[in-house]
Amino acid sequence: MKPAAPQEAGPPPDWLEELARRLPAGRVLTAPEDLEPYAFDGTAALRTRPAAVVMARTRDEVAATVRFAAERKIPLVGRGSGTGLSGGSVPVAGGLVLCLARMKRILEVDAANLTLSCEPGVLTAEVAAAAEQAGLFYPPDPGSMKISTIGGNVAENSGGLRGLKYGVTRDYVLGLEVVLADGSVVWLGNKCVKDVAGLSLKDLFIGSEGCLGIITRLLLKLVPKPPARRTLLALFGSMEAAAETVSGIIAAKIIPCTLEFLDRTTIGAVEAHARIGLPTEVAALVLMETDGHPAVVEEEAEGMATIAKANGALEVRVAADEAEALRLATARRSAFAALARIRPTTILEDVTVPRSELATMVAFIQATAEKHDLRIATFGHLGDGNLHPTILTDETNAAEMERVEAAIGDIVDETLRLGGTITGEHGVGLAKKPYLRSQLGEEGHALLRRVKAALDPDGILNPGKVHD
Repeated sequence: MKPAAPQEAGPPPDWLEELARRLPAGRVLTAPEDLEPYAFDGTAALRTRPAAVVMARTRDEVAATVRFAAERKIPLVGRGSGTGLSGGSVPVAGGLVLCLARMKRILEVDAANLTLSCEPGVLTAEVAAAAEQAGLFYPPDPGSMKISTIGGNVAENSGGLRGLKYGVTRDYVLGLEVVLADGSVVWLGNKCVKDVAGLSLKDLFIGSEGCLGIITRLLLKLVPKPPARRTLLALFGSMEAAAETVSGIIAAKIIPCTLEFLDRTTIGAVEAHARIGLPTEVAALVLMETDGHPAVVEEEAEGMATIAKANGALEVRVAADEAEALRLATARRSAFAALARIRPTTILEDVTVPRSELATMVAFIQATAEKHDLRIATFGHLGDGNLHPTILTDETNAAEMERVEAAIGDIVDETLRLGGTITGEHGVGLAKKPYLRSQLGEEGHALLRRVKAALDPDGILNPGKVHD
């Protein structure tokens, strides 16, 4: 993505006082120092200050804000914690940010029906903790789960480390309450395990990045907590050996809950950051985790270790206890934070290829780094083909950022050539919008725009993102 100078909203618009009158006191922020934290998300080089931020606390306040924006044709961007990595919650100059982070109640944990109901501002880790307290399990676990909101996860259809076995956020959404672009409110879904009544309308809004409506309540599916878990760490002298191990595990009909990898650069950064004893001289590290019935866990753990060794693993370690397993998982989750310490700007990319193309794609990323004279670390979800090429750069260096832009273009082009997708879990937003048409084709892209026009004819919801 190209570096962008901050865009200012200009003089205060004449509608601010009226908006403040329509909402309870203290809900509308307008001071420059209050607006600044909402001018950006987790994406590098994208920054725009809005005219105002509404800190909604209820569904009715959200609806009132959307109705006001619809009346005045004011651009409106929904937002949770602002942890997104595609520019999806970057505001529009002169527009509104509707922040849902204060809508953070867990409304119900229904153990009889294996469901949890909550507001969108609840942190993902809090959802997982509430489920665990009831002896249940909420599987989606994006790397940002301690700080990202569940509403943002649904809006982006977030993935995570357990995606190979358990799927992504979409697979755990049973119902949504959504405020539409005209301020009307609709509930979609229920607690039923099976429901084929009409189109699955809730799925329109999952992953829609706030372009079709604002989510104000969620009904999530839970599953029984796995009774046992085993974590292994395999070390490899080459990326090819690590990729072959993954192929071998899947071919053996073993579906781990976690199958993650770090390349040498990432391993070094994580070890310098976390100091957990990772060997920094190896080419790749693969974190493997299986869960389920104790007998199955033991069998799968033994099988994965055998396959790793057969494919040339230099060493296979088995976590001795839950504490060690947690340290290993934490090391993987800290990859982005560790890499961010190396250079002033860290651009975390997100592409997915078929598993059979993993070794090819990782080699291409390494060659791309050399071609454009850049430092690129790679880690990700090896089991589902989702890679995170992470470019370590400096957004104040215009010449280097031009090379970054060219490198991202090359990586995306190769991803599509290999039959992959431009984003496996971060979303399209602003950062990936230039590449979406290439993946979908003209007719597919036109269909997206038709859906957007039908639900948001005036284009006020998160304008300029995804569909536009």
